[in-house]
Amino acid sequence: MVLRDVHVNNLDHVDLDLPHGRLIVVVGVSGSGKSSLVFDTIAAEAGYQLSETFPPFARNRLPKWTRPAAGRLDGLTPVIVIDQRRLAGNARSTVGTITDAWTHLRLIYSRLSTPYVGESNYFSFNDPAGMCPRCQGLGEVVATAVERVLDLDKSLKEDAILLPGFGNGGYWHRQYADIGSFDADAPLREWTDTQREALLFGGPAAAALNVPPTKDYEGVIERFERIYLHTSDTISQRKQDAIAKFTRSQTCAECGGDRLSEAARTATVGGHQIGDLARLEIAELREVVASFDGERAAPAIAALLARLDAMVAVGLGYLSLARATTSLSGGEGQRVKLVNHLGSSLVAMTYVVDEPTVGLHPSDVEPIVTILERLRDRGNNVLIVEHDPAVMARADHIVEIGPGAGAGGGRVVFEGEYAALRGADTPTGRALVAARSVPATPRTPTGELTITGASRNNLRELTVSVPAGVLTALTGVAGSGKSSLAAELVAQHDAVVLDQRPVSANRRSTPITYAGIANRIRAIFAAGNDVPASLFSANSEGGCPACRGLGVIYLDLAFMDGQEIECPTCHGRRFTEEVLGYTVDGLSIADVNDLTVADAVERFADKTITGRLEQLSSVGLGYLRLGQSMHTLSGGEAQRVKIGRELAAADEPRLYVLDEPTTGLHPNDVEVLLGVLDRLVDQGHTVVVIEHNLDVIVRADWLIDLGPGAGRHGGRVLYEGPVRQYVGRETPTGEALARYLAGDDA
Repeated sequence: MVLRDVHVNNLDHVDLDLPHGRLIVVVGVSGSGKSSLVFDTIAAEAGYQLSETFPPFARNRLPKWTRPAAGRLDGLTPVIVIDQRRLAGNARSTVGTITDAWTHLRLIYSRLSTPYVGESNYFSFNDPAGMCPRCQGLGEVVATAVERVLDLDKSLKEDAILLPGFGNGGYWHRQYADIGSFDADAPLREWTDTQREALLFGGPAAAALNVPPTKDYEGVIERFERIYLHTSDTISQRKQDAIAKFTRSQTCAECGGDRLSEAARTATVGGHQIGDLARLEIAELREVVASFDGERAAPAIAALLARLDAMVAVGLGYLSLARATTSLSGGEGQRVKLVNHLGSSLVAMTYVVDEPTVGLHPSDVEPIVTILERLRDRGNNVLIVEHDPAVMARADHIVEIGPGAGAGGGRVVFEGEYAALRGADTPTGRALVAARSVPATPRTPTGELTITGASRNNLRELTVSVPAGVLTALTGVAGSGKSSLAAELVAQHDAVVLDQRPVSANRRSTPITYAGIANRIRAIFAAGNDVPASLFSANSEGGCPACRGLGVIYLDLAFMDGQEIECPTCHGRRFTEEVLGYTVDGLSIADVNDLTVADAVERFADKTITGRLEQLSSVGLGYLRLGQSMHTLSGGEAQRVKIGRELAAADEPRLYVLDEPTTGLHPNDVEVLLGVLDRLVDQGHTVVVIEHNLDVIVRADWLIDLGPGAGRHGGRVLYEGPVRQYVGRETPTGEALARYLAGDDA
C-alpha cells in the first residue's frame, strides 16, 4: 500500500509504504493521528473506490465514505472495518440475531421439533407468525408503576393522584373527587383497601362500592394506560415524560421473556425448548446442539456449531443468544463483529480492526491475536490500531505515529519490528521498557463500603467490602462478574458512575459549550468589537445562513448517495463574513474554534476560560479542538471529559465508579489518567475502577479479583487485598501480574 502526501486531520503530509499480507499494528499516543491514517485514509479511500464500482441504486445502500486528503493512494484492497461502535441494535436485536446463530437454530427447530410447528419463521420473534401476541416479540411489556401513582399522605383535593392531567380542578380529577363515592378530603392512607383498589383499578372493588356510573367508570390506572400507552397517536414530549416516570418494563407474563408464541415455546428438539437454549451460555449451548441428530437439519446443525465455536474462540462463550445487543460493551460488540468474518473464505482483503483487546483480560488476548493471524495467513492484510504490548509483540510490522497529539503529532516516528521498537527513542518505545513495580505502601483506607448479598447475573450471594478513601481495582476475565459487582455497589451505595456513554448526541455541542465558556468567549469578542455577543454564536445571528452554522451541507441526491460537503458559503467556518471580520488578539471566532484545548489555555488570559479548559487538559484531552463536535469523541474520551468535570465539581467525599477508563489510551496517557485518579483520592474520594490494564492495577491500593472463569464459571471472589500479595497466584490475574512485572509482553 503506497501512501503519499497524506494530510487528513493532523497528519503532516505523511509518506508511507505498508507491506501486503502482514499483520501491521499502528501505535501512538491518543490523538497522534493513528485513526486518521488507518480509518480516515486507508479504509475511507478503499471503501470509496469499491462503492464507486456499484450502480447508483446499490451505492445508496452502502456505507458512505469521504475521500481523504492525499496526493496518491495506491495498492489498496477492499476493506472490512471492525470498529468499536456499538452494534446498531434495537429492542429486537440479540446476540443470536446479530450473529445469525438464531437463524440456524430456528431452522433446526422447524425441521426437527415435536410437535411440528411450521417453517422457521414460526420460531422468529421478529415475525408475526412466531412472536408472542402479548409483547409483540419483545419479551417485555410496559406496565404502570402503581406505587408511584398516588401520594397516600394527601387527599384527592390535595392532588393525591400524581399523574399529569389528574390535578384538582381538571376533568379527570372530577371523575373521582366529585362522584360521591370517595372522601375527597381524607388522606388516601385513611381509606380502606377496597376504596383505594376501586380508585386505581375499578372492577369488582368499584362495583362493591356502587361507584356511579359503574358501567362507564374507569380506574385511574385503566384511564392512564388507555390515554398514554394504548394509543396510536403521536406521543408528545409530555406523554413521553409521563411514561418514563410512571411506568416500568417487566417480563411479559405470557411468554416469560421468551418472546415467542405458545406453539414455538412448547415445541422441543431432543427434549429442549428453544427458549431454554436461548438462555444457555454459548459454551453450554454448543454441547447441546452437538447432541442433536437429524439428517434433515444436518447442514443447519453444522453451520450453527461453526458459529458457536467462533464465538467461544473470541472469548464470548459466556454470553447467551438471548442477550440483547444493546447491553453489550464496545469490546464485546467488536468481537461479535469479528465472529461474522471468521468463516469467510475471502482473500486479498484488508481488515481494519480498532483495539481488538478492549475489554479483555490479559489472559484472553492470545486467542484474539491468533484469530487475527489466521485472517492474515489466508492472504489478507490486517491493520490494527492498538496499545497493548502483547499485540505489538506479535506484529509483523509496527508503525508509530507521533510524537505527540494534535498538532504535535501526525508524523511517522517509527517503522519496523517489535524488538526494534523497544529500543527506539519514541513515546511507545520508552513506555515499553519503563520500569514496572508495585508501590511498596498502599494508602490507608478511611473506612469501608460493604456490598451484601450480591446476586446480580452470575454473582453468588457475595458479601464484599470496598475500602473507602483509596483506589480499588475490580479485576477478572471478561464475563467474570466485575460489572455486575460494580452495579451492586452503585445500587447499595450512593455513587457517581463515570462510564463511556456519549457526552452529547448533539452535533452542535463542543468543548466550548460543554465547558460552559461559550458565553464568556462571546462576551470577550463583543466587548473587543463593540457589537452584540449573539453575533458570535453559530446557532444565532452570526451563523452562516447557508448551513445554519454547522459548517457542512447535506446533499440529498435522490437515488444516489447523499453527501455531506463543506459549506461553499462559509467554507466550513460556520460564521458569516461580517462576523469573521471581527477579531480579538488577531483571532476570529472561527480561529478560536480551530484552537486545541492546550493552545487555548496559552492564548487566553481569562482565568474562567483557562480554568475550565485546564480540566480537559488535566485528563489528557489537550489535543481536542474547541470547535470539535462532542458526538465525535470515543467512549474513552467521553469518560475522561466526565472525569475532568468531576475534578472541578467534587467537594464532599464521594464514591466514583469507572468502567475501563484506560480504553483507547497509550501508556503515556494512562500515566496522566492515574495522576487524575490520584487527585480524586487525595481529595478524600473513593475510586473504584473496572480494569484490565496492568499499569493501573499495580497502582491500585486494593484489589478485588473475580472469577475464575466467565459466566457460570465465575461470580466468585478469588482475592481481596493489596496487589503485592497477589502477584504470582495461580489465577489469570495473579499470573498476568507476574508476567507484567517480569517485563514479559509476549
